[in-house]
Amino acid sequence: MPIVVDACVAQHQGDRAEQQDRAVLLAHPTDSGVALAVVADGMGGHAGGALAAEQVVHTARQNFGLCSVRREGAQPLLQSCLQEAHLLIKASRFTSEKDPHSTAAMLLLQPGLASWAHCGDSRLYHFRGDRLLARTIDHSYVERLIEEGRITPAQAQVHPNRNILLTSLGGDEDPRVDYGEAVGLRAGDAFLLCSDGLWGYFGEGELGGVVAAFPAREACDLLIQRARTRARGAGDNISVVVLKLVEAPAAAGKSGA
Repeated sequence: MPIVVDACVAQHQGDRAEQQDRAVLLAHPTDSGVALAVVADGMGGHAGGALAAEQVVHTARQNFGLCSVRREGAQPLLQSCLQEAHLLIKASRFTSEKDPHSTAAMLLLQPGLASWAHCGDSRLYHFRGDRLLARTIDHSYVERLIEEGRITPAQAQVHPNRNILLTSLGGDEDPRVDYGEAVGLRAGDAFLLCSDGLWGYFGEGELGGVVAAFPAREACDLLIQRARTRARGAGDNISVVVLKLVEAPAAAGKSGA
């Protein structure tokens, strides 16, 4: 049975003075069935972070529209999007008084294949039903402590240095970018991309349960609602993209003459 994508992009400013996240879902102009999802979380003071995140989305939009994914490959596209965004953000530091940086998570979806890349602590989750198959690992101080066995994931949630990143787009050094891939996609697979303003309030099991139980739009609305409630007036910007692979509904039979 044919598979279609049920998708939604949603954002909330939270309790911040400005929305410095950006999120977008793009359909390829010529390659049928190919889409790119991007979440970017900007940092760098008033306006600076928003400009950095906007640069990530702008670069991704341009590069995606000009390439043939099936001919050129997924990872080269993702790599070019992030590297070019990094260089452009870095260059903007010399023309303004800002110190802009951004995280990014990108998902390139093709029939039967998903490829992703990330820098910083914007995340991507891959679920099958409500079961987690993969998650990006944050480039953060607390994730390094977890990897070294010095703290537990639960301790990381309340660690005083949980917001310290080890890499980002726009910094002095080349950013660290990690890549992932999933093949053999089928109905029931789902992807969630989000900034830390969302994932900071959830465990993986709850995220998977909500995404599996609701259509994409309802899942986004419910996750944002729960994050806002749990933030108790101190919530960060929120950005979330949900893409669910579902079986296409059967066409209605034609009535006889």
